[in-house]
Amino acid sequence: MEERLQKILARCGAGSRRKAEEMIRNGRVAVDGAIVREMGVKLDLAEHEVTLDGRVVSLEEKKVYILLNKPKGYVTTLNDPQGRPVVTDLLKGVDFRVFPVGRLDLDTEGALILTNDGSLAQTVQHPSFEVNKTYVAQVAGSPSPEKLAELSRGIVIEGKKTFPASLKVIRAASRSTLIQITIHEGRKRQVRKMFAAIGHRVQELKRIAYGRLELGTLARGKFRYLSAKEIELIFP
Repeated sequence: MEERLQKILARCGAGSRRKAEEMIRNGRVAVDGAIVREMGVKLDLAEHEVTLDGRVVSLEEKKVYILLNKPKGYVTTLNDPQGRPVVTDLLKGVDFRVFPVGRLDLDTEGALILTNDGSLAQTVQHPSFEVNKTYVAQVAGSPSPEKLAELSRGIVIEGKKTFPASLKVIRAASRSTLIQITIHEGRKRQVRKMFAAIGHRVQELKRIAYGRLELGTLARGKFRYLSAKEIELIFP
């Protein structure tokens, strides 16, 4: 479909239409190698090459957001030198190139967002934005209230104190305890290291939410696309 050149530039992320018109007048835009300075030019980007300052412009890729219930045994990378299964292997039928937001280690399951939106990924992962991640951990033994209070205040692991955490005991028994824990950091294997620091090894670990975006009843190994309103649930 033919569109005005300035509209095409704006849709490709070059700036506003007014800014695009200024670029055209200044001779910075070419169509099929020829500089264009006129405002009324119409073309179909699928049939012509448009360059800005010598660089080809293209329509911005549609932003995609996916929630996956990651099973154990999958690594949270796009490829693995050891040949282990990667999380994107589970995204059958997804035509977009997406990447994981944050990490879940090989033995941890649960909510994992995958996207092609680098800005969102940075926001979710950076501690300064305080995006909560909620987990359910089954830990060995029965941690005392005093030890859980240590975790809630922040505990030193690998020479650095963690931010305060929110904890709730779901089910307690002598051999193991089920605990919900919410943090907003993303240090490697952080939840496991926090419980190890108080002497209670994590036996099972599952992430159940990013902010108010919950995993819900999504089956293990399955995924679904997220709406714009659901994305808003992630942030405080």
